[in-house]
Amino acid sequence: MTEPGTPLVNLKNISISFGGIKAVDDVSVDLYPGEVVGLLGHNGAGKSTLIKCLSGAYKADSGEIFINGDKVIINNPRDARDQNIETIYQTLALADNLDAASNLFLGRELISPSGFLDESRMEAETRKIMARLNPNFQKFNEPVSALSGGQRQSVAIARAVYFDAKILIMDEPTAALGPQESEMVSELIKQLKKQGLGIFLIEHDIHNVMKLCDRASVMKNGLLVGTELIGDVTEDDILSMIILGKNPKAKI
Repeated sequence: MTEPGTPLVNLKNISISFGGIKAVDDVSVDLYPGEVVGLLGHNGAGKSTLIKCLSGAYKADSGEIFINGDKVIINNPRDARDQNIETIYQTLALADNLDAASNLFLGRELISPSGFLDESRMEAETRKIMARLNPNFQKFNEPVSALSGGQRQSVAIARAVYFDAKILIMDEPTAALGPQESEMVSELIKQLKKQGLGIFLIEHDIHNVMKLCDRASVMKNGLLVGTELIGDVTEDDILSMIILGKNPKAKI
């Protein structure tokens, strides 16, 4: 990943409070195309709240959001999607009784010239995007409730990518998955990087962050402890940032 001059995303001086408590306090992070930035911190550190200001779930009290260098206003999830931002939450928001194609096009179904659902085209498009993301996926005609955790993640990711996501927010995508399933999702993330997407990865697993991320941004008590290149820090450095709120650069 080489950093061009203009970030894909720049969250600048974001603050948001709930009931007088500052959940996020003057935090700035950025993201470049083809980069994965890990967001770490204990529960309540502010990382999810920060990223929800980008996804449109929350409206920041102050601060600015820039996409490709242009200031944007994101008041709701539709505004985020208009900026090619897609969020994949742990719950995945999949309809368990529907198959992969029906989930991929849920709410954005393809209609034939005669006015009916174009199910054959939706399946063909689903097969096409899955061949690109997860060539081993074969369960196109089964409800997603019958899929493994990694396969379900594949469907959720395919939905985001098909609808032209450029910025992907992933909330602990390998949580509760076994080693083989986690590896499948890791490969998907690497694929998306190669395709130039920028990914914010909310994670608790430091090993995953060291393996998948280019940079790590650590928060504690609503504040940004620091953002570091993965190649410049150890797992112990990251742990120190999370637990003690200590930036490794302070040692220099």
